[in-house]
Amino acid sequence: MLEESVTLSLLRAAKRGDKAAKERLVVENSSLLKCIVKRFLGRGVEYDDLYQLASVGFLKAIANFDEKFSVKFSTYAVPMIMGEIKRFLRDDGSVKVSRIIKSLGAKIQKYLEKIKDKDLPEPTVEELAEIFCVEKDDVVLAIGSSKKTVSIYGKITDDGNKPIEFADTLKCEESEEDITDKMLLKELIASLDERERKVIILRYYSDRTQAEIAKELKVSQVQVSRLENKIMEKMRKKIS
Repeated sequence: MLEESVTLSLLRAAKRGDKAAKERLVVENSSLLKCIVKRFLGRGVEYDDLYQLASVGFLKAIANFDEKFSVKFSTYAVPMIMGEIKRFLRDDGSVKVSRIIKSLGAKIQKYLEKIKDKDLPEPTVEELAEIFCVEKDDVVLAIGSSKKTVSIYGKITDDGNKPIEFADTLKCEESEEDITDKMLLKELIASLDERERKVIILRYYSDRTQAEIAKELKVSQVQVSRLENKIMEKMRKKIS
C-alpha cells in the first residue's frame, strides 16, 4: 500500500496526463477494487465486468479528486467506485446473466416441463445439480434467470391474503455507509505494521485487555496503553 504522500504525488502526475502514474495508482489500489467488487458478486454480472466498472469509477475519482477536500484519496474513491457499479446495475435494465447460466436455465426449464408432463415428482436443487453436473448455486441462479424480473414495488399476497409490496418482505441489509466504513477500516488496519496490527486485532477483535496483551507481547501494560493511543491517533490522521 502506498504512503499517502506518494499517492498524492502520483495523483498530481496523473492529472497532468502521466499515464504511468495513473496505471500505478490502479495497480497499487487493486486490492481495494477487488474488495468492492466482491460486494456485488452474485448479481448476474461477471467478475471481470464488475472490476472494469470499478476501474472506471476509480479513474473518475482520480480525475475529480482535489487535495482541498482534506480527505484521504481512498476515502473519496470508495463511494465513487461503488456508485459506478450501482449505476450500471440500476440503469442497465434487468440483472445480467452469463450466456452459460442462461443456457443452463433453458435446459433445466425444458427438463422440468418434461417431468411435469409425465406427472413425476419435481426434482430438488441437489438432484438437478447432479443431473446437469453443475454446482447447486448455478442451478439456483439458472432457475432465477429464467423467471421474469419482479419489481420490488410490485404487489404480492401475504399469508393473510393481504396485498403488500414485495419490498416490504425484504430483509434490511447493511447500508452503503456501513459497507464503506468497514472497507476503510480494513484498509487502515492493513496500513499498520505487524506489531500495531496485532495490538488492534487483539484489543478490538479478540476483546483482550491491555494486561493480557502486555503479557503476550512481553511488555508493560503502560507500554501497551501508549502504543494503543499512538495507533489510534495514527489511524485518525489517515482519515482526517
